Parts: sequence; C-alpha cells; structure tokens
Amino acid sequence: MSIRQIYATRNEPSVSLEFFPPKTESGTRNLMERMGRMSALDPLFITVTWGAGGTTADKTMELAVLASKELHLPVCLHLTCTNMERHIIDDALEKCLNNGIQNILALRGDPPVGEDWTENDADTGSGFNHAVDLVKYIRQQYGDRFCIGVAAYPEGHYQSDVDGVVQDPIRDLAYLKEKVEAGADFVITQLFYDVEKFIKFEQMFRDIISNDLPLIPGLMPINSYSLFQRAAKLSHASIPQQILNKFPLEIQADDHMVKSIGVEIIIDIIEEIYRRTSGRVKCFHFYTLNLEKAIAQIVSQSPLLSHILEETESKENNDAAFVTPQDNELIEPDEDGDIVLDDADMDDFHEGKKRRRHSSNVSAEFMLNRALVTQRGSSGLSDRLLDQNNSGNMPSKKFVISISKGSGALGRDATWDEFPNGRFGDSRSPAYGEIDGYGPTIKVSSKKAYELWGQPTSMKDLKSIFIKYLEGSIDALPWCDLGLSAETGLIQEELIQLNYRGYLTLASQPSTNGSSSTDKIFGWGPKKGLVYQKAFVEMFIPKQQWENVLKPKIKQYGIGKFSYYAGDATGTFDTNLEPKSSNVVTWGVFPNSQVIQTTIIEEESFKAWRDEAFSIWSEWAKLFPRNTPTNLFLRQVYSDYCLVSIVHHDFVEPDELWEVLFD
Repeated sequence: MSIRQIYATRNEPSVSLEFFPPKTESGTRNLMERMGRMSALDPLFITVTWGAGGTTADKTMELAVLASKELHLPVCLHLTCTNMERHIIDDALEKCLNNGIQNILALRGDPPVGEDWTENDADTGSGFNHAVDLVKYIRQQYGDRFCIGVAAYPEGHYQSDVDGVVQDPIRDLAYLKEKVEAGADFVITQLFYDVEKFIKFEQMFRDIISNDLPLIPGLMPINSYSLFQRAAKLSHASIPQQILNKFPLEIQADDHMVKSIGVEIIIDIIEEIYRRTSGRVKCFHFYTLNLEKAIAQIVSQSPLLSHILEETESKENNDAAFVTPQDNELIEPDEDGDIVLDDADMDDFHEGKKRRRHSSNVSAEFMLNRALVTQRGSSGLSDRLLDQNNSGNMPSKKFVISISKGSGALGRDATWDEFPNGRFGDSRSPAYGEIDGYGPTIKVSSKKAYELWGQPTSMKDLKSIFIKYLEGSIDALPWCDLGLSAETGLIQEELIQLNYRGYLTLASQPSTNGSSSTDKIFGWGPKKGLVYQKAFVEMFIPKQQWENVLKPKIKQYGIGKFSYYAGDATGTFDTNLEPKSSNVVTWGVFPNSQVIQTTIIEEESFKAWRDEAFSIWSEWAKLFPRNTPTNLFLRQVYSDYCLVSIVHHDFVEPDELWEVLFD
C-alpha cells in the first residue's frame, strides 16, 4: 500500500521513522537489528535518507530493500535531484519498482558546490533544478505507480535573495502548492520546536493548498543538549525561550537529564498539535538519528501515542514465558510485563544454546537474536539478518520496550550508543558520525566560505586561517563549524604553535585525571561522577615531515605511551597498533552506573574520516575556477599532506604530548 492509502486507513494517532545509511558496515548490521526492534512501534512508514549528490545511493537502496523485504515495513525512499544525473534518478526508480517500494520523498537536495543557489538558476543539464521538477518527472514517467511525498518548512526555507537571508513560510507556500499540483500525495515538514509556528503553517496549508492531504510534522528527539542546539542551527529552526529555560547551564552536560526533559518537551508538542488541529494531524514523523530509546520513551509515555504499545489480540506474544537452555527453567515477565535477561542468560545464549518459547506464533529465538545482535563485539551474530520465523510478524511490543528502557543486560546492550559523539563515537553504532548529512561537505555556504577564508595561495595563508580559528576571530573551518570547547583554551597556545609549524590541527583535547563531573571545563554527565581524558591531537602534516621527523620520534616511546593512525588522500593507512584497534580517550565513572565511554578513536572511524577529510580539500578547491592559484594550491595540499591522529596514553602526565611534539 502507498503511504496515502495507509494514512487513510489509520484512525488512531501513529508515528513514522527516518533512518540514514550508517557509514560503517558494522553500523549497518546493528541498524537492521535496531529497526527490527523499532518495528514494534508499528510505524505508518519509514524513510531512508539519500546523501547529498547521491553519495549514499547504493547504501540507501540496500537499506531500503532490506527494511521492505526482511522487516516488512512500508518504506519511503528519499530521492534528491539537484546536481544529479538523470540516469541515477532512473536507476533508483526502477530498483524501487523491482523491489516493491512505491513511496518516494522527492527533494531538491543541495546545489552544486561553488554556486550560490537562487530560485532563478539556469538548467544544470539534467532538467532537475527543484523538487517540483522531480515530482513532475516521476508522474510523467510512471503515472500513479509511485506515491510521492514532498518537504515543507513551517518557518520558511532558509535561503538567500537580493535582500539577504530570509525565511518566509508564506512565500514558500506558493512553491509547496506547485509541488502538490504537480502530483505530490503527502507532505513531511522539516524539524521544528515552535508549536505556534507549526499551527499557523498548518492552518495556511489547509486554507491555501489542501484540506485533506496528509501533512506530517517532523520532530527530532532531544538526545543531548549539544545535538539539540546543532540540529536546530542546521535546520534553521527557532527554539522558544520557554523550552530553552528548561535546560539551565548546570544540567546541559548531563545527557540523561537532558534526554528526560527532552522526552517531556516532544510529548507536549505532540499533544498540543493533535488537540489544536482537532486530530487533523495524526501522524508524527521522528528524525531518529538511528537511535531508539528516546523515541520508545516518547511513545510509551505519551497519552496520545501509548495506545501503540497496549496489549492487542497477540497478547500471548507479550506474556509468554521463556526457557533457559541449561535446565528448562522458565523466565517469567516481571511485574511490568517486561522480560529482562541477566548476564547469565546472555552467557548461555552466546554459547549457542537454543531457547524455546511456549504458546507463541513468533519464535523467541528470533526476538532474542534480533536484540542481541546489537551488542558491541557480537559481529559473529550479525553477519546476516536473522529471519522472522518466516512469519512476517513483528517483535513482541513489551519485550522490545523492555530493551528500550535499558533494563537488564539485554537492555543495556541494546542502548549502549544512545549518547553519540559524532565522528568520535563508536563506529559500530548505527548513529556514528555527524548529524548534518552524509558525505564530504564544507560546513558553510560558498558565500560564507569566501568571507571567512578568502583565497589562500600559500602555506602562510593557510596557517593564518587555522590560527584565526583557534584565536576565535573566525568561527569555522571547512571541516568544522562547531566552534571551540572550553577545554581547548587550556591547550590553545600549544595548538597555535603547532599550526605555526605547519601542523594544521583539526581536533584535540587535553588530559585530565579524575575531574569532577560538575567541573566547568571537563565536566559532563550526572553529579558526583569522575571524568578522565587522554590527550590527543589530529592534524594535517606534510607527508615528508611525518615520515622523516614526527613518526620516528613517536615510535621511540612505544605504544605504551603513544599510538597513532595516519593516512593520505590515496587511501593509505598506517598505525603502530594491532588491526581493528580502538582507543577510548574520554570516559566517566558515575554512581549506580557502568563506566560510560564517550570519545573513541579507532581504526574504522579514522579511515572513514580520512576519506571525508581529504574530500573536503577537493570541495574547497572547487569553490575556485580550475587552474587558478587558489585552486591549484588547495589541490597541491590535498596531494602532499597526510592526516595523523596521535593519542597520548599516560593521562596522568598532562604536558608530555605537547613536549614531545615540540622537542
């Protein structure tokens, strides 16, 4: 069924979920298990994102097909058209038809690198300048064989015009109306946090465009304060002051507290939208970031959505007992009806012993396997997607929610990555990486790039750009627009000196040995905890300088003191560690909690970032006409430099890393 047909048959409020293709193979395996669990939320549909310029085309299609065929979920494939060859669009649409995927979210996507987009851009050659062109094309080529969705912006699309940057929802309604008249079947909005602005937009949509077309609000759960701020900034979504007031400074570093408050905020938004639209808006689209716990909490705690998890005709699936493999001892649900497995049960499972289930048409082994595959280190189990007993049934709802609550060993393993740390998170996590899309992209517009970095033609120019960023006189580099953290101030002079020497630093941190979790510089997490950090630095270095000077110096100390990863634009890789190694460089110890590891530097993530980091050199060069001095210079740096990450393991010696680098 198409999304519009499914929407028409659902009378009760429902959810839909967005996922993105993970950057790593292990992340993809783990995401399939996570999606299997989240299928218990009975989503109206799921969407799978498409990277800028088709950078994730193959991975997107693979994930969409697996979700459709293996998990039996209604799938909507994102498809961007700007700066896209027509044959890529045709190939994607044909693959969708061949695999039973009939829902497409037609998006414009990012404009070509080096161009400032306006509404009057000339044809790029493919015929696709805007989303409406893609909608028209699909309708012309395929008639009604696809159900087509389009995007809307409750606060107006953020773009430039002759008067500067503007956001005007009234102006955007004309473009949205054009997309609907071209054949769009449903609308999903960009994320927002201001209910008032959505309510006004929804009323204008009903008055001007359609009174019955599904309008689905997009919501992003608040998993951490920094991610919350980052997502709002990237989406140009305003945050009402009454929401910001819920996050005073003293709790912003406590992810557990922030997430708990965030759940309440999203529930309030959902309840208010449903009430004030008199039920016209009855589906809520979650930008999951490939995470599950916050969404499960929102659904289970929401008076409007909790019906999704109520017991149904398949009650026997929820209440059945499990049998341990050792002695056929029954494991009964707890007082909440949740099935919680302890560490001994987990050990028995990993010994390969089978569990049997009483009075159920869905095997317990399927549900346990699907949940357990998410564990870190269980790659042997996740080599393939476990079947669903050939029944097509979804996992038990209460069983899945016990996982999402994080209760017991099973729950902890299923939610081990719920607080991601961008590209310094665990690469085995489905949520690994930055939240601002997939693929190499400069973090600012081309116009802003010219203003910030000018036209560098020498190493002197390049050093000056990096040093200005460290001094705070510019607020972004091509690789980062997050600004500097408070702890960077402790090593600011050291980093500036490295850049004077031509070591162009991208990331770093000082060490600390047992700082309080409430410390103003190093603190994070709940109160009464202790925080530890190893010093590290990541930087671009001339290849000859690395091979002939710095690398031999590092090797003198041995891996007990220093470890490194190094690679260049050709894909080379070098390390003094064993294959598939990883280093935890930030961790915290808190009362009534396992050790929490937030910052990890590892081989798989370094390789992924190496490729992206060098691609950004190329993207930067493309901002300038080919063979101009700046274009040639940036391409030369791309070829002559390598990326190096150095970790200092003796965190009780806070100055040693910098002393060795300057020796």
